Amino acid sequence: MLETLTGSGLAVAAGLNAYIPLLTAGLLARYTDWITLPAGWSWLTNGWMLAILGVLLVVEIVADKVPAVDHVNDVLATVIRPTSGGLVFGATASAPTVAVSDPQAFADTNWVPILVGATVALSVHLLKVATRAVLNSVTFGIAAPVVSTIEDTGSVTVSVLAIIAPIVILAVFAILGFVAWRVWRRWRRRRNTSGGPRPRLWSLSRGASQSG
Repeated sequence: MLETLTGSGLAVAAGLNAYIPLLTAGLLARYTDWITLPAGWSWLTNGWMLAILGVLLVVEIVADKVPAVDHVNDVLATVIRPTSGGLVFGATASAPTVAVSDPQAFADTNWVPILVGATVALSVHLLKVATRAVLNSVTFGIAAPVVSTIEDTGSVTVSVLAIIAPIVILAVFAILGFVAWRVWRRWRRRRNTSGGPRPRLWSLSRGASQSG
């Protein structure tokens, strides 16, 4: 149970920022005893890999804070973030951590945790894109740097909590569910408003044809 929450929490973080959870897991596995990655995932602790992830992280942090550029970044991240979520879930689902001393494998096949992680990350990514679109339209893009900073901070926080206190991830899922509900309500309200005049135009044209 806890190892599944750890993987899920890191996948959530990947949906917000593709590189933060991978870098967090790699750094903690390399320099602390908070997490021990399985042998097949030890490449995450390689110095060159950590350096590459660090460079990619800087690029995403900068790109995600520039209006218009953040949209292009989100389009590219539709593939990158789910991939990251799958990798980080697969790497940590059976990894001993400070909260899980005797983890059980999430599944006998390697692709199952990767698929689950990719699905979780993709869901969070789509929610992020929808929320950002609403905020950008309301603030004309001014909110992009602030919202992006909040998302990056949230990704770091969720990544660390997923490793040291995975039970807290249940609260994270509750918050995401609430945000998704609010975004869906706003989208439905805007759709109903924009679609309002159409029946009126149809009735007018029908009336004109009848009078003719």
